[in-house]
Amino acid sequence: MTDIQIGMREHTVTTFNPREGIYMVKSPICLDRTDNNIYTLRINEKSCSCDKWREYTLPYSHALAICRENGTRLDAYVSDIYWQETYKRTYQSNFYLVGFRVFGEMLRII
Repeated sequence: MTDIQIGMREHTVTTFNPREGIYMVKSPICLDRTDNNIYTLRINEKSCSCDKWREYTLPYSHALAICRENGTRLDAYVSDIYWQETYKRTYQSNFYLVGFRVFGEMLRII
């Protein structure tokens, strides 16, 4: 089991507003120097007060705990930049070398 999976199992989830996707997660581990280990998640907005979701663009243990609690699929909260379809669309077009002129000659950057 990874550290994230272990941490996720130890989180306590409290639902504030399920329609709007607002939750409170209490973590046994404090991530900052304020001794504050209670985080507010807005799962529909893919945001958490710990800022790790914004930083990594992947749901972290706090969001994983909510998915575990609600029985929801995690892939609904993963940024589309990590999906294989997005990767394929990004690289499906042709790429051309860019050149520039130096002393009247065209140089290619490889």
